Amino acid sequence: MITAGKKSGLVALLALASCTSVQKQQGSQQTTTAMEQPQTETNPLLKEWTGPYGGVPAFDKMNLADLKPAMEKAMALNLAEIEAIANKTEPATFVNTIEAMERAGKELNRVFTYYGIWSSNVSTPAFREIQAELAPKISEFNSKISQNEKLFQRIKTVYENAQKNPLPADQQRVVQLVYEGFAMEGADLSPEKKQRYAEINKELSSLYTSFSNNILADEEKYVVYLTKDQLGGLPESFVKAAAKAAADRGQEGKYAVTNTRSSMDQFLTYSDERALREKVWKNYYSRADNGDENDNNENITKILKLRNERVKLMGYDNYAQWRLQNRMAKTPEAAMELMQAVWPAALARVKEEVADMQKVANKTSKTKITIEPWDYRYYAEKVRQQKYDLNSDEVKQYLELGNLTDAIFFTAGELFNFKFTPVPEGSVPVFHEDVKVWEVTDKTTGEHIGLWYLDPFARQGKRSGAWATTYRAHTTFDGKETVLSSNNSNFVKPAPGEPVLVSWDDAETFFHEFGHALHFLASNVKYPTLNSGVRDYTEFQSQLLERWLATDKVINNYLKHYKTGEPMPKELVAKIKKASTFNQGFATTEFLASALMDMHFHLADPNGLDPDKFERETLSKLGMPKEIVMRHRSPHFGHVFSGEGYATGYYGYLWADVLTSDAAEAFAEAPGGFYDPEVAAKLVKYLFAPRNSMDPADAYRQFRGRDAKIDALMRDRGFPVPGPQSKK
Repeated sequence: MITAGKKSGLVALLALASCTSVQKQQGSQQTTTAMEQPQTETNPLLKEWTGPYGGVPAFDKMNLADLKPAMEKAMALNLAEIEAIANKTEPATFVNTIEAMERAGKELNRVFTYYGIWSSNVSTPAFREIQAELAPKISEFNSKISQNEKLFQRIKTVYENAQKNPLPADQQRVVQLVYEGFAMEGADLSPEKKQRYAEINKELSSLYTSFSNNILADEEKYVVYLTKDQLGGLPESFVKAAAKAAADRGQEGKYAVTNTRSSMDQFLTYSDERALREKVWKNYYSRADNGDENDNNENITKILKLRNERVKLMGYDNYAQWRLQNRMAKTPEAAMELMQAVWPAALARVKEEVADMQKVANKTSKTKITIEPWDYRYYAEKVRQQKYDLNSDEVKQYLELGNLTDAIFFTAGELFNFKFTPVPEGSVPVFHEDVKVWEVTDKTTGEHIGLWYLDPFARQGKRSGAWATTYRAHTTFDGKETVLSSNNSNFVKPAPGEPVLVSWDDAETFFHEFGHALHFLASNVKYPTLNSGVRDYTEFQSQLLERWLATDKVINNYLKHYKTGEPMPKELVAKIKKASTFNQGFATTEFLASALMDMHFHLADPNGLDPDKFERETLSKLGMPKEIVMRHRSPHFGHVFSGEGYATGYYGYLWADVLTSDAAEAFAEAPGGFYDPEVAAKLVKYLFAPRNSMDPADAYRQFRGRDAKIDALMRDRGFPVPGPQSKK
């Protein structure tokens, strides 16, 4: 999940969902404002960032009492800037309209940086009350900009002039993105329709906040406590972390399985206690679906109705049609075509996986059982050990967080020529003691690129999943702004003195999120708007970076046993690679079920829709195996219902994975493999540095010399490759 970019002077607040990757477009940008402040600013959330590295957020000065007044003042300042631009008397030009918008809103952007930290990393009940109060006000603020008729007419004039007399490429792209953004937000509607559009957005903002907070409430509410005799099968590292989690909650002597993916996933993989596996599974997959005050089903119905009504004001048939018009897929039909090309192969693989697991269960279980969803991970692990002699816990001994951090730094150095150096403790403010900070420089010249913050551990008040954020993006149009980027994980914090050992999947996710951070750090764009992204493309770069975890240089130098320091044995590496397509039925099906449901929800008539029933009936029609559940069940599908970043866009991970698999083969075929300097240079030049300054399809063609094909994806997953006519 990523949070980054801006949206042409608008603030599009997206509640963030579990990873990986949400594009939160924050308030305008961090450049010089035309507004003169008549007095010295006293609110620390509004103050200009000072200190080293071009100024850094004052995370040590965060006080919740300052948030509401800061947000209200920042919105007022930004609106005054926008009004000044809209009411200019001279003819509209790129400089006096578009550039002026790019320059506006620096105070608001600073406030949103702090707001995002409270929302995602250090939430409290007190913050959630303020968030619920601010959400409709932020929506009203957005509408005042997106529906400013004078402003839109100036933007439209610049856009139409640029169609006749094209501007330099980057300016042309900014104009296109700004104009499209306003047009998609109903800027051309009649006054009556604009009013209803704004009302809908206001209602939605409150629903998104409620949806997100309901999930967090259930994650905090449901904890399973174990006694010593219930620890069978669990790895030592998990037991120690669970003991600490219980002690932190006042349950000394017990062991806590928290209601987060990292804790749930490990427990379901290793625990011999089937009844407890069922309990942990039900807690996790029924988040916000318990018929109580935190139930999200009514929120889903309201959200779908309002989204449908809003796009019909603009003449679209459904929400998906409106949303996908400026994505790589362009239409819901194209997205569905890709998903349906992969779905049958995934279902066929699930049947094979379940049959293998049932055989093991029949031989080893004391009582006769049929594989249920809470058994899948447990028996998949048994099959993995049997088929490939591969034990996930053995693999974890070589995946220590400190070494993995060094591994991602090494990869960044080889591909991007970046060097990461820890900043002196206390020299840069952080919002929690767990957060560490590194300076990023060019290895050759020593030039300062930016900072990278890492917040690695799960804790109360922090949303689950993993994500990346920018606090400040790279721009040069008003003097160079360097990057402040962050990665956020939810690893289980170990007992004092113990190592942080993670699974292979978690290690891949760590590389994935770091890929988003590298995408921010590698930016060479001039204008803030160009740091935005196209949803079904922005996951590509991060998914591609996952491939470096399994390269020889990373394995031999960084995947070392946490006790002996010995590198991972070649035999174990061979087993991992041999088993690389293992369990792809499960992984692909749980993801695709969520992506297909997302699309079906937004293509259906929302009137009278019962989300639980619709989910059950749709999955049944799709042939969903009873042994698997959606990766994100509808009531906690934050990607889709906590905001709009991934609504009808969850398919984007698969779309991006087509590009990923195809691009990985470009490296595999190169003389220098994954460290080939020529391919790496093209990677940075065409796929990372341009951000959204060029059309993604054009950028990929520049890198690869052709469009991507689905074939590499199917090979990667061990699925049958379609005939020669196949292409994305």
